[in-house]
Amino acid sequence: MMLNLEWLRTFKVIYEARSLSAAAQLLFISQPGVSLHLNSLETYIGQRLFERDTRKMLPTDKATMLYHTIIEPMNRLEETEHAFHRKAKVNKPTISVGIYFETFQYALEAHISQLPFNLITHFGEYPQLLQELHNGNVDLILTPHNGNQHNLEFTQATSERLVLVCGSKTQTAELKKFIEDGDKRTTSKWLSRQTWYTTTDKDYLRKFWAHNFGGVPTFQPNYVLPYFSSVLRSLRNGEGFAVIPEFLCENDLENQAIRLVWEHESSLEHPMYFGKRKNTFYTNELKQLENMLTRSLIKNEVEAA
Repeated sequence: MMLNLEWLRTFKVIYEARSLSAAAQLLFISQPGVSLHLNSLETYIGQRLFERDTRKMLPTDKATMLYHTIIEPMNRLEETEHAFHRKAKVNKPTISVGIYFETFQYALEAHISQLPFNLITHFGEYPQLLQELHNGNVDLILTPHNGNQHNLEFTQATSERLVLVCGSKTQTAELKKFIEDGDKRTTSKWLSRQTWYTTTDKDYLRKFWAHNFGGVPTFQPNYVLPYFSSVLRSLRNGEGFAVIPEFLCENDLENQAIRLVWEHESSLEHPMYFGKRKNTFYTNELKQLENMLTRSLIKNEVEAA
C-alpha cells in the first residue's frame, strides 16, 4: 500500500478542527469521505491516531508526533499549490448514496457523468443502508421502506409495481383457471407447491402474498439468490415463479423469456422513499440527486406502461 498525500491533508485538518464534520466542511468532502481517509491512514501506520469522543476527536501521542512532522512540509506544499493555481477552482462536494444495486444500475448508472458533484455509492439491503445513514456513512438512501428515526426524514420518491412472473416453460393452465374463477384459496395452495425463486430480501414475496392472499407464504423458496438479475437469468426459458419489481423485468417480458402470470389486478404498488439526515450540509446536492432518480424511475415506468 502506498501513502496517499490526501490522507495526510485530511489528517492535518482533523487534527486542527478536532471534528470529522468540521473537517468535512473545510475540505468540501462528505463526512464518510473524511472517515475513509483517516481509516486508510491509520491502517497504513498501524496505529490509532484519534480517540473518538462523543463531541470531538482526541489525538493520540502518535497523532501529535505525526502532525508536528508533516505540518511544515504540508504548509509549503499548499503554498506551492496556490502559486501554481492562481485561479481558484471550485471544490466539488462528495455525496454518498445508499441504494439497492439493481436500482442503481437501472435508474442512476447512466446519468453519473451529469452530476456536478463527486459520488460514492453504497450497496446493500434496507437494514444495512438505514444503519449507514444513521451513522453518517451515507448522505441519502433510496429504499422501499419508510423509517421513523427522530434524526432522519423520509419522503416518498415514487412507487414500484411488484408482479408475479414465471419462466416461459412453466405450465400455468391449471393456475389460470383458478384465477379466472376467483378462487384465491386454491390459487394460494397451488402456488405454494411450485418452484420459487427469490432474493435474500424476501420482503417483496411476503408483501405480494399478503396483498393477494391475506397471509404469509407457508413455503420456503427453493432458490434464494443475491440479485433479481440472478433470478431472471434462472427463470429465462425455464420453469418456476418469482415476485419481481416490474421495471427490472420489462425487457424479459417483452422478449417472452418470462411470462406475466397474473394481470395487474394482483400487482402491488410499492412506494419507494428517500431517506436523509435532517441536518445536512448538502441540501442542494441531495435535491439534485433526488430529482434525477425520480425522473429516471418515472420515465421508465411510463415507457413500461
